[in-house]
Amino acid sequence: MGERVRIRARLRRPAPAAVLLTALAATALTGCSGFLVPAGEGERSPTPSATAPGVHADTLPPPSAAPAPTADVPAQGPDPSPTATGQCPASGAVVTMGEVQAVMMSRAVVLTLTNCGTKPYRVVGYPSVQALGEDGERLPVKVNPAGSTFGRDQGPKEVLLDPGLTVRSMLAWVSTKEGGELVMADALELAAAPDAGARVYPLEGHDIRYMDELNVTAWRAELPE
Repeated sequence: MGERVRIRARLRRPAPAAVLLTALAATALTGCSGFLVPAGEGERSPTPSATAPGVHADTLPPPSAAPAPTADVPAQGPDPSPTATGQCPASGAVVTMGEVQAVMMSRAVVLTLTNCGTKPYRVVGYPSVQALGEDGERLPVKVNPAGSTFGRDQGPKEVLLDPGLTVRSMLAWVSTKEGGELVMADALELAAAPDAGARVYPLEGHDIRYMDELNVTAWRAELPE
């Protein structure tokens, strides 16, 4: 048994007229090549277990409040329990997204998994994160099980989560050394795990719509440092 804790745009290749606007917007934000964070920022996990250049902080809008989920979406596999109750998915776990955090040229959000069911929920591994386009299509944004400037990834640890209790993860926007064209997403699909019920969180109004790659830490009772 695990340790008991008490305690979801397109790869939008805009129309020619929009390409210039997008490039200008990215340049205005970054003053360089369009990345939200410095090249190479964010440490990578040595053992995978899951699936722009920077702008000055004083040129960016303040961190925005977390968007409300627009809908629950079907899980990519069987749920542990057959029915859902109210806002609680059939899996018994719901993931919410916190406010955008800004540290210099970096962006991140805290993901919180809550056991909204009536039975203990086994948690191990990483959140399921998928960037979505305008029509809900899945975008080729890589999600790395890794830390970032917001904290190191301590790796998976099995936790048996009692009803009402939570674990958390840090989702950070990072850039690669190779660079390339940024993907503009309209939403994120988030779930406790690939086989759990997911929710879609819109990204309208956020500079975090522009993505290279994402780093996410394992579910833990405490956020990484």
